[in-house]
Amino acid sequence: MTTNTMEKGVKLKTDALNLYYGSFHALGDITMDIYDRTITAIIGPSGCGKSTLLRVFNRMNDLIPSVRVDGSVFLDDLSIFDAATDVVSLRKRVGMVFQRPNVFPKSIYDNIAIGPRQHGIRRTQILNDIVERSLSQVALWDDVKDKLKKPGLDLTAGEQQRLCIARAIAIEPDVILMDESCSALDPESTMKIEELMLDLVKKYTIVIVTHNMEQAMRVSGMSAFLMIGDDRVGKLVEYGPTREMFIKPKDKRTEDYITGRFG
Repeated sequence: MTTNTMEKGVKLKTDALNLYYGSFHALGDITMDIYDRTITAIIGPSGCGKSTLLRVFNRMNDLIPSVRVDGSVFLDDLSIFDAATDVVSLRKRVGMVFQRPNVFPKSIYDNIAIGPRQHGIRRTQILNDIVERSLSQVALWDDVKDKLKKPGLDLTAGEQQRLCIARAIAIEPDVILMDESCSALDPESTMKIEELMLDLVKKYTIVIVTHNMEQAMRVSGMSAFLMIGDDRVGKLVEYGPTREMFIKPKDKRTEDYITGRFG
């Protein structure tokens, strides 16, 4: 696993990343390489900065006025905080799927087509092809192809989450961020999303935040364990291949967390 992952190259890279909400120091000196076409799980107890770190990668934290960032983050060779970086283009390359399905109050078709339309695609046949491709990739096409004009909100919770993933991949990103995307789902829907992740990772780099250690073991190739230090700052304790970390963690704090002794 380690060798295969390393051979894929680095897709995202953080170097001495620090993030502040006003005077509150949320993330401290995070340095890590996230590998291409690999599922990376960010794990750790509540409040340690997992979701904050995830949202760094497409600059979602910019929407909070008090946020300040030091250090560097690169997507391939692009410095995402460089003044010349276009945030709209960045978010096209780095898609986001949230904890609860955020289906738009539109038809199933329009939920998928909205992104491509925003990026200038207007021809009906091209949009039709994108909708079919995206829904097929998330194994929804056969179920909804005859009801594309019906509201996306009519779907079950699990189907809605797959619709949101289809919406994210409709604009053909490089990276998909998933923030506890199975936490609101039943076990059967969770299994379908996990199977979907394992299929999508053949084409996309996927970074997930999860509290479910079994899920991290089932789907991820790499894991990053964050926790709050004595200074109340979220820090990276350990990062490496998931199986190695879970079988033989290098840090006692990692072992205590993944075995359920705290968190």
